[in-house]
Amino acid sequence: MTSDNEITVIGGGLAGCEAAWQAARSGCRVTLYEMKPRKFSPAHSSPDLAELVCSNSLRSDDPGSAVGLLKEEMACFNSLVIEAARATRVPAGRALAVDRDKFAELITGRINENPLITIRREELPTLPPAGEKPVILATGPLTSDEMAASLAELTGREHLAFYDAIAPIVAADSLDMNIIYRASRYDEGPGDYLNCPMDREQYRAFITALAEGDRVPLKSFEKQKYFEGCLPIEIMLERGEDTLRFGPMKPVGLPDPRTGRDPYAVVQLRLENREGTTYNMVGFQTKLTYAAQGEVFRLIPGLGKAEFTRMGSIHRNTFVCGPEVLRPSLQTQKRPDLFLAGQLTGVEGYVESTAMGLLAGLNSARMTAGLELLVPPVDTALGALIRHLTDGEPKRFQPSNINFGLFPAVKLRMPKKQRGQYRAEQARRSLEEWRRQENI
Repeated sequence: MTSDNEITVIGGGLAGCEAAWQAARSGCRVTLYEMKPRKFSPAHSSPDLAELVCSNSLRSDDPGSAVGLLKEEMACFNSLVIEAARATRVPAGRALAVDRDKFAELITGRINENPLITIRREELPTLPPAGEKPVILATGPLTSDEMAASLAELTGREHLAFYDAIAPIVAADSLDMNIIYRASRYDEGPGDYLNCPMDREQYRAFITALAEGDRVPLKSFEKQKYFEGCLPIEIMLERGEDTLRFGPMKPVGLPDPRTGRDPYAVVQLRLENREGTTYNMVGFQTKLTYAAQGEVFRLIPGLGKAEFTRMGSIHRNTFVCGPEVLRPSLQTQKRPDLFLAGQLTGVEGYVESTAMGLLAGLNSARMTAGLELLVPPVDTALGALIRHLTDGEPKRFQPSNINFGLFPAVKLRMPKKQRGQYRAEQARRSLEEWRRQENI
């Protein structure tokens, strides 16, 4: 493949950067369009590419978990995002969490240094005309109204939307370490998480204030349709007063060293940067107003004088109905030169979005070379995601993280704990055989 093969990538987030990287590695010349810093979305503030706006965690790094397996598969293709995450990781137990600033800086530098990638710092408000050169649309969950309308006009399908909530970040030096203790769930030793313990009375006072806290009202064009894996805590609370104690505030396996017993409830804080100056409130996505967040969250033991370096917020996430719009190659049905990547496809999560960028980048490069496009085996993590996006019931389609429920059913009888390991081993064999057959 020669540099005469040209590809356009729209969007400089995780998926767009990964797509550009993979296409360039295949020998294609790439033009990457990114509107920052000329224009920022409501959730972005950094001029860097690959800015993380929600959590700084890429979730479990256990290769026996579905998301850990997905990372492993992506690493086989020399994923830039996975490489950057491992180079900028911060302690987070079994999770792969990163220093978000160093992470974005590293990726921006690598993209800038690649001689086959040209960055155009401008917004493309609509899709470019159809032509011989592939286009990858990776504008993410906050795709502009103009671009969404352009895509809707092409696909003829109404876009769906749900809301992705962002957890607050607190300054480390504002925490009361006389109350907070360090521990990871079930782990021996000091652990990587800070834990704010609550007794029954403190918990009930907290949930009462949470239920009464002012919320940011929905705009006239918004509907309350949240992703189940990223519910605002106040929405979780509406399902029952103990819901939080069985969710993000679960105390099991986190005994307070001062009592030797598990608290009634716990709020966990995860390291946000390598310097240890800020912490993320784990699982505390919210749609409370900033003022209400300050009042309610300072009721948490240890956070009485907390300084919030970022308050929680919520934003719209736009995606297409994959089974009606996408081919397994991530091409759109009505325009084969147009590939979608990232959350627009209907995946949820940093790693999953990046994985779709990886496949879109590889397939767009193969299109320019006249090669057959890639569709991973369904028993791999990559293939399971593709099957979810393109082979489901359109009326029931919802975005999803990678999970073993998306994989083909295990027909062998075995304990539940062994199924993940079995699926992971099968996926590795399938991926290796597929790469051998496709010579990739």
